[in-house]
Formats: sequence, structure tokens, C-alpha cells
Amino acid sequence: MVEYRTVFDAEVVFSNGGGLRTDGFRLDVPHPDVTDDEVAALLVRHLGLLMVGEVRITNRTVVEEPHKGGRGVTAPATGGGRKLVELSHVITDGLVTLPGWPAPAITEWLTREASRSRYAPGVEFQVGRIDMIANTGTYVDTPSHRFADGPDLTGVPLDRLADLPGLVVRVPAGTRAVDRLMLAPYDVAGCAVLLHTGWDVHFGTDAYAAPDAPYLTGDGAQWLAESGAALVGIDSINIDDMTAAAAGQRPAHTGLLAAGVPIVEHLTGLDALPPTGFRFTAAPPRVAGMGTFPVRAFAVVDA
Repeated sequence: MVEYRTVFDAEVVFSNGGGLRTDGFRLDVPHPDVTDDEVAALLVRHLGLLMVGEVRITNRTVVEEPHKGGRGVTAPATGGGRKLVELSHVITDGLVTLPGWPAPAITEWLTREASRSRYAPGVEFQVGRIDMIANTGTYVDTPSHRFADGPDLTGVPLDRLADLPGLVVRVPAGTRAVDRLMLAPYDVAGCAVLLHTGWDVHFGTDAYAAPDAPYLTGDGAQWLAESGAALVGIDSINIDDMTAAAAGQRPAHTGLLAAGVPIVEHLTGLDALPPTGFRFTAAPPRVAGMGTFPVRAFAVVDA
């Protein structure tokens, strides 16, 4: 499905005095033939402006570009039904999730051949065995991962992990720090907020741990927690800055988990999601005493 955005300059005049100018502003539009008046209305809606007296649109063009999300445009319906979008990495024997951390070892506890002596003729089973650390593949962090007295995998309610309204924040290419200003345009209350950085293309390679990996800043995490985000996910190696300059600090983990907001790291496939209009699930098994565990993260998108 082709999507469009418009690029324009605008001058906003407020009826109670003052004004606002934008240059090269980009905005989602529903079709390529939008008028200046429609763009003006979308701008006012997108920015949540009040008491607007006049909007002057100039230097406007329309480009074929995926929607980034906005208050004025919703994804068009395409005939009903729904689709499931996989958002998890596959866990395989020897998979490297975090460089320097142990990889999973996947073996068989009971082979099909060995099982034949236990059952009737023609009946056989296989039982696998996996030895891994909890931070493997795509996984969820619960408050006890950071805080000794925080809820573990058994203590986080399902309404923080499953069937959440989803919202994708598209992070511009080359941007490292996702901060409060980048998040401010979004209404995140009650949502699974998924930070789409595109860094998942490096998963399983040395580049995944490069110092330019994107991350969420401490003030961005604080804004998400204060704004009522139900869950926050990212498709990068860590939701925090892992460079030496960060000196081992973890402000994003600290701020979100202190507020009871679960974190899902190492997501993938976020480019297949619309900006809004989907449901997100990343539920782990109920293992007592553990703060992290792999999840099958997925989205349900109305088709």
C-alpha cells in the first residue's frame, strides 16, 4: 500500500496574538492530491494547536513515503480481516544476543529413537532441552531485573504484556538518542510504545554492539513513564546507551522499571507495522524469581 507525506513551510497566526513558523515540515497525508487547506487542518490537529486564526502553507510538495504517525491521519481500511506480524528473533543453538554473554545450547533430552522403547509400536516423541541465560533473543525486562524488591515474571500483570494498543515511533536514520522532544508529539498513555530504529538489521553481527547503536535517553524514559506508557520496546541492542561514555549507567532501565513499565529489547520487524492501529503482545512464562525471559513478541494488525 502506497503512503504519502507532504513537505512544506507554514506560518501559523494565533487569534490571541503571536505566531509560529515551520520550515520543511513533514506530515502524513491520506492521498497525494491534498489541498493547502487540508494540510493546514492536519498541521493544526497534529500539533494540537488552539486558537489558530490563520495558517499559510507555502513551498509544498508531496512525496511517496511511509507514514511516520500523526493525529490527523489514520491507516485506511483494506477490506477487513487481520494479520499477525512476527516481531521476535529466532533463538538457535549458539545464538549471540549480547556479545560476550553465553549463547544458548539446544540439545535433546529424549530423542525420537530412544523414545520408541517407551511407547507402543509406531509411537514416538522428542523432548528438547535448552541451556540459556534469560537475556537471550527477544526478551522482556520486569522491575525485578533492576530492583531487588520489584515484581518478577509472575508479578507483572497481563495487561502490561498482552493485547496492548501499539504505537510505533520511527527514529530517523542516524539518530542515536531518542529523547523527550522526539517523543513529545505522541499520545502514549496505555500503549506499548515501540521504538523503531532499524538497528535490528545488525542482529547477530559485530556491528550490533557498535558504539553508534540507538538508545532511549533518561529524560525520554521519564517522559514515557510520566505519560502513562504501558510498555516500551526497542529494536536495538539495549534500551540504554552502552558506550564507555555512559559509564555503566542505565537511566532508561531505571526510570521505566521503577515506574513498573516492562521493557522489551531486541525486537525486529517493526518496519512492517503501521504507526498505530495494532495490538501488541510480548508475554513470557510465569517463572518465579526471574526478572527477564525471552518472549514471542507479535502484533495483530487490522487488515
